[in-house]
Amino acid sequence: MITDSGDGNSRRVYIFDTTLRDGEQSPGASLSHAEKLELAAQLARLGVDMIEAGFPITSPGDFAAVRAIAEASHGWEQNPVIVGLARAVSADIDACWRAVEPARRPRIHTFISTSPLHMEHQMRKPAAEVLRQAVAAVERARGYCADVEFSAMDASRSEIGFLREVCQAAVEAGATTINIPDTVGYALPEEFGPMVAAIVEALPQGVVVSVHTHDDLGLATANALAAVEAGAAQVECTVNGIGERAGNTSLEEFVMILHTRRNRLAYHTGINTREIYRSSRLVSALTGMVVPPNKAVVGANAFAHESGIHQDGMLKSRETFEIMNPTLIGRPQSRLVLGKLSGSHAFRNRLEEIGIRLDEERLKTAFAQFKELADRKSEVTDEDLEAIAGGAPVGVSETYALENFQISTGNRTTPTATVRLRVADGSESEEAATGDGPVDAIYHAIDRITGVPVRLQDYSLAAATSGKDALGEVSVKLEYKGHIYSGRGVSTDVLEASLRAYIHALNKIVANGGRSRGPQQEG
Repeated sequence: MITDSGDGNSRRVYIFDTTLRDGEQSPGASLSHAEKLELAAQLARLGVDMIEAGFPITSPGDFAAVRAIAEASHGWEQNPVIVGLARAVSADIDACWRAVEPARRPRIHTFISTSPLHMEHQMRKPAAEVLRQAVAAVERARGYCADVEFSAMDASRSEIGFLREVCQAAVEAGATTINIPDTVGYALPEEFGPMVAAIVEALPQGVVVSVHTHDDLGLATANALAAVEAGAAQVECTVNGIGERAGNTSLEEFVMILHTRRNRLAYHTGINTREIYRSSRLVSALTGMVVPPNKAVVGANAFAHESGIHQDGMLKSRETFEIMNPTLIGRPQSRLVLGKLSGSHAFRNRLEEIGIRLDEERLKTAFAQFKELADRKSEVTDEDLEAIAGGAPVGVSETYALENFQISTGNRTTPTATVRLRVADGSESEEAATGDGPVDAIYHAIDRITGVPVRLQDYSLAAATSGKDALGEVSVKLEYKGHIYSGRGVSTDVLEASLRAYIHALNKIVANGGRSRGPQQEG
């Protein structure tokens, strides 16, 4: 585990997590109120220093979620700063303060663009007006709280002289943290590092310089590292690297680089590394964004070895082909044999041992799925348990639940599906439909039952576990009235997993009623 203490010769780098703000801006990654609260609590357990909980002005739902997280932070053992984002506009800043005010440690994060491109085409304001607006925003925010962060959006494409002037003026107005974003992932490490160094040199001691780097060219983590070596003390990142377009600096990659290469990089964080894998799985489950198998640190293949030469080396010494121990990030190595005779007590205990915490209602749902799985599989592993627990719907009332389904298909037969759903009022409804394939037929049958006019935007199928009786994990994204809702289903039967994922997304639509997230921008 990485701790705050370091080794006496390393410098502390603060982790500013924006999974709930920039991460949620990923298309289809919209989270419910309960999901945001659950993820925020996990981020606190992970040990992040700051949680950017959202962008309060964008919608009543986002405002309520940020405020709820601020209030919930009082009950956490950890004490992260709770941050809200606001444009350099009075109404934004006022709303942001009302949302974060209940936190033990609130922060207002305000931003404005400083690049010639943005000032001319997006804001249509001269540099002098941008400077005035930045100062006014920081002053207004500082009137509410002592912890104010200012971001110069699109800093990496800004003129260094004007960027330095704006940052200095923001500090004089009361900003305690200055953030230098590579908003569109344009910078190269060899140019971003010197830019950050110039800002660090221009600001008084005690002001924290932060960076927020995007991955459009695959350089987000490299740019963040270059910035830290140039003097930045805060890195803004997300779990699994999710975020606008190609995403952000990946928290797990940045943290484990510092730890694994601590012989070369004299920096440390306060992250509890043994919560990394659990955090990754939770983000994937709640957002419906599947982690690619080859994803560094947390991907399914990150600690897998197939080459005979590699396997031989691993058997002789793990260090020959693994530079990290998977247990350091909380990845399960042991296999658990649980069967249909196992009780809920043993099930609960094993979940807790591998870092999964469920409330009573979700535990009942997960245990029922476990018993169904145990009837089909000879061995239920820790990976199976993670898939089951991650597949339990979070904070979504089950208007529809799967009762039964039948499929008729073949290479010379039009696929036909009959689906029966149980409705929240206790009634049941059954419909049959045909389709281009069995999944298409299933979804047409569900549409007939629910009458909800949705369009399937994305469908992905992955093996959640290994072996011939592996669990299939299906993620879907449904469009409803211009908004995207994600769903996830897990089963040894991929058609059943497909059904459960579609129903999960439909239940979100019914529960949220096509809630608008409003116009969001990045900082």
